Amino acid sequence: MRRAKSSNVRVIAWLAAVAAMLLAAGLVQGHAVLKDSSPMINGKVQGPDVPIRLHYNVRVDPTLSKLELLNPDQSTTNLAIGKQPAPDTLTSEARALQPGAYKIRWQVLAPDGHITRGEVPFTVKGS
Repeated sequence: MRRAKSSNVRVIAWLAAVAAMLLAAGLVQGHAVLKDSSPMINGKVQGPDVPIRLHYNVRVDPTLSKLELLNPDQSTTNLAIGKQPAPDTLTSEARALQPGAYKIRWQVLAPDGHITRGEVPFTVKGS
């Protein structure tokens, strides 16, 4: 009888540990993480018009997301989010950019309800 209880306790403890790991993995997957971008982080691009594509690890809600361009003079410009080519991707276009250092500031809402923010610095080359 004592062995059966001990065995049951071990099984329950093992199942609880597995459930905790799966739950933690699910929570991490729920947060939006930028996988890749165009322009690339710290990339150099030709202007004056720069297409923007941000690809995340999970789907993002475009209606509750925000894209902003930080200009070389530290002013900001709101960027309109275009039609999503995929549920995990946002697109836009920055127009009439002069040579200099810029940052795309992004804010997205992931399926887990968390808002994630980040920046993509890049440089527009002169002609």
